[in-house]
Amino acid sequence: MTTLDSTVDPSSPSYLANRAALLERLTELDAALDQARAGGGEKYVTRHHARGKLLPRERIELLVDADSPFLELSPVAAYGSDFPVGASVVTGIGVIEGVECLIVANDPTVRGGAVNPWSLAKTRRAGEIALANRLPMVNLVESAGADLPTQAEIFIPGGRVFRDLTRLSAAGIPTVSVVFGNATAGGAYVPGMSDHVIMIRDRSQVYLAGPPLVKMATGEVTDDESLGGAAMHAGTSGLADYLAVDERDGIRLARQCVRRLNWRKQGPSPRTAVPQPPKYDPEELLGITSADLKVPFDPREVLARVLDGSDFDEFKPAYGDALVTGWGELHGYPVGVLANARGVLFSAEAQKAAQFIQLANASDTPLIFLQNTTGYMVGTEYEQRGIIKHGALMVNAVSNSTVPHLTVNMGASYGAGNYGMCGRAYEPRFLFTWPNAKSAVMGPAQLAGVLSIVARQAAAARGRDYDEDSDAAMRLMVEQQIESQSGALFLSGRLYDDGVIDPRDTRTILGLCLSAIHNGPVKGADGFGVFRM
Repeated sequence: MTTLDSTVDPSSPSYLANRAALLERLTELDAALDQARAGGGEKYVTRHHARGKLLPRERIELLVDADSPFLELSPVAAYGSDFPVGASVVTGIGVIEGVECLIVANDPTVRGGAVNPWSLAKTRRAGEIALANRLPMVNLVESAGADLPTQAEIFIPGGRVFRDLTRLSAAGIPTVSVVFGNATAGGAYVPGMSDHVIMIRDRSQVYLAGPPLVKMATGEVTDDESLGGAAMHAGTSGLADYLAVDERDGIRLARQCVRRLNWRKQGPSPRTAVPQPPKYDPEELLGITSADLKVPFDPREVLARVLDGSDFDEFKPAYGDALVTGWGELHGYPVGVLANARGVLFSAEAQKAAQFIQLANASDTPLIFLQNTTGYMVGTEYEQRGIIKHGALMVNAVSNSTVPHLTVNMGASYGAGNYGMCGRAYEPRFLFTWPNAKSAVMGPAQLAGVLSIVARQAAAARGRDYDEDSDAAMRLMVEQQIESQSGALFLSGRLYDDGVIDPRDTRTILGLCLSAIHNGPVKGADGFGVFRM
């Protein structure tokens, strides 16, 4: 293999400026993560602890194997909304008894763990990841059910969470639920539709309707324990398979359930058992990405700090050189890489990408997309050369490729380039964003300029003078709006990715994802439909 060389100078002014800009974005990310970890705030956290109960991340820490990593997903969901950052639920991938599992933990310090539109979207995304990657799912349940003021937004789509639980089971992917407190109304269906259910004596209460609603609906007077207590469900209804004495015992029983799954991965093991680390320091990733997204950077510098041994066999290096393609290994797993080198994608890059994706599918090799693109080239010359059909060639290949895709937005991800480079709509197994990155239909200045041109043409068609002051105000307003709505935290808050990550963690996070992906089979496509040549 070919070892990548680096020309990065950590003492150069441009490097230092890039690093400073990225550290500023990381400070913003840390503040958002602190908000998520705070849950419902100090008052409700203190009250929860006073009741002898653990917080969701404390439960997860006891559940996963000691000293094993936990890859939290969508940690800043709901950022910028009217709901608390984190969306009152924690999701992620952790190792339990040596088995990679998808973990979902309600946060009862936020409105009793009630499900709002963002927590619903986050939970559904967790289910998609579990199904696509064949990951057993463990639910740590303590939820008051639907957030009633937003029921119109969550009631109908919320049914998919329960449907997805049963589909996991039907696909041979086990589901485990540990109920730590109330699991009311819709929350009751999570244990009700799980393969293995653990309840905690004198703590768990699982019922479709609590005593007050039962009295209103039927006139019956009952109590929590008779209606839905753990002992009743363990000895009478049969809903509980195991009865724990306390939270820690419930977590012990969950680990026991996973240990007895006899779980085996279906994908191949890493090709290299003891992979070599990159030759270059991942710390230097902070200064490689340009602070000004209009200034391109060489993605090989990123690959040199992510791939095993900084080894990379480049494919077609002299053709379509605005897109870097090639082969390497990451934590021992073979991967193919597509990385934007100079923003714009031309016809040559699109054709090169389509061929490379076909080759990866022929060899059952997962693909990593490193985005930094402004989209496909526009203009008369490029339209006449066939940029539409060549772009469609690339999008077709991405759409119908069946090997696992991993996507990282390192800078810009605009226009149809987002599609061709496997954006969210093209269902990569995982998609992560660096904190400096942006994504939109086009850049803020370009979008504002287009609106200005259209308005000028409309005024001319009516024979009216154009108000330049109003135009300047409009452009400024639009640029500010698009600037804020294209930022990494804004987009991650809407679950358009699986998390904003520190660039220095890219290799580790991709390695964890590759390992999780190989729980299922890794197989390329048998066909791609009709390519417009």
